[in-house]
Amino acid sequence: MALVERIRANGDRVAAIDDHGETTYQELVTSSSRIACALLEGRASLDGARVALDVCPGRVWLAAILGIWRAGGFAVPLAVSFPEKEIVYVLDDAGVSQVLADRQQRGRLENLCAARGLRLVTAEHAQECPAHALPLPEVGSEDPALLIYTSGTTGRPKGVVLTHGNLEAQMASLEEAWAWTANDKIVSVLPLHHVHGIVNVTLCAAWAGATCRVLPCFEAERVWQVFAEESPSLFMAVPTIYRRLLETYAAATPEEQTAWSKAAKKLRLMVSGSAALPIGTFEQWREITGHTLLERYGMSEIGMGLSNPLEGERRACTVGQPLPGVEVRRTGGDGNEVADDAEPAELEIRGPGVFHQYWHREEATAEAFRQDGFFRTGDVAVVEDGYYRLLGRASVDILKTGGEKVSALEIEDELRQHPAIHDVAVVGLPDETWGQCVVAAVELNPGHQIDIEELKSWAKERMAPYKVPRQVLVVASLPRNVLGKVQKPRVLELFVF
Repeated sequence: MALVERIRANGDRVAAIDDHGETTYQELVTSSSRIACALLEGRASLDGARVALDVCPGRVWLAAILGIWRAGGFAVPLAVSFPEKEIVYVLDDAGVSQVLADRQQRGRLENLCAARGLRLVTAEHAQECPAHALPLPEVGSEDPALLIYTSGTTGRPKGVVLTHGNLEAQMASLEEAWAWTANDKIVSVLPLHHVHGIVNVTLCAAWAGATCRVLPCFEAERVWQVFAEESPSLFMAVPTIYRRLLETYAAATPEEQTAWSKAAKKLRLMVSGSAALPIGTFEQWREITGHTLLERYGMSEIGMGLSNPLEGERRACTVGQPLPGVEVRRTGGDGNEVADDAEPAELEIRGPGVFHQYWHREEATAEAFRQDGFFRTGDVAVVEDGYYRLLGRASVDILKTGGEKVSALEIEDELRQHPAIHDVAVVGLPDETWGQCVVAAVELNPGHQIDIEELKSWAKERMAPYKVPRQVLVVASLPRNVLGKVQKPRVLELFVF
């Protein structure tokens, strides 16, 4: 494994820090060896057997996934927040043979494992295994590495099979594009059952020989404190996290705001992804930190495919250009490539980082790929002066009303500009005359009310460029209580214009 060889070369450099201490790269090699030996139980190799990983974010998680791989296993990361129903689905669908957990997570798994005859291994107990009890197997680039379950927006979650070669290609691409070095220190707050947290943050740090500062969960004030006290160089998060950081900043004292802004400006790069970044968040973050957030595009099946540049113009509401080693094209409904940049078309991706198959879903796999190897992402985009701009999922976010294609994401971003609106979700409802009518549910900013007539006039003007022949807005008040929690929604009015 190329990743393990890179880790070995970093010796006494600090690999990971959590709230309980730090681990060097050499200690990581030893810890992962012990875990591998515990999983093997004297066998030569796990030969691709699925091992579920249920370990809280931290140093142990990194040693655990490396231990699975070094034993020849196929890692199936579980979310520490998964309810029992979701755990059962993944365990059964993946055909897991062993579960590797930490002490904190073990309790919720004991009965499930016992009912299925699965071996349950505690990562801490595995550390008692001799590090060199037996030789570890050779692991090749074509061997399966990760089984990541998609969000299931079009049905039950599907398992995405990523090989070690896929992961190596993804890490190498991001190392080049975002200039990772061994001097970097990244703050990790993302869950470790998606490629964003696993690959972009944790594995890229290990690949580069950098340090990963792992927080047990996301707490906005804690992140600001880490920026101020621990001098990180990188931060990657989803738009919701940046919004929560902005809200916490706004509620802080002037002294805290000054210190936090100064600290954030010292980071070399901040990245946003996994969802569209609202223009308001983009602009506010730049105002208080001096950082122009780098938006990128990726998904479980491909890792990262496109990115705004590290050096050069980063454009709001775009996902930039293809990353190193990635081929991108746009196709129409007939499967032919679309030459007109302004015409919405489906993104297709090809490259060494693209997954091989959906787990035990031959039909879904065949439907997802063109004969020439391009993966059909299901996301629709246009190209503006060389930069790709996403319009949303073809199956969900592209609404067809009155013969026009309308992007729900674009409308959401426009409506967020209204001073009373905190957030908004746009969907299409069936309509006999228009095909679909555009529906928006809004969450109000604290202390704001909506004047329906004023909103009608404002929205009509803002929506004019989007050629929406008919709009039906369901204006739902989603007030927050004093603790910041959204209370029961209240529909204010249904109107058409």
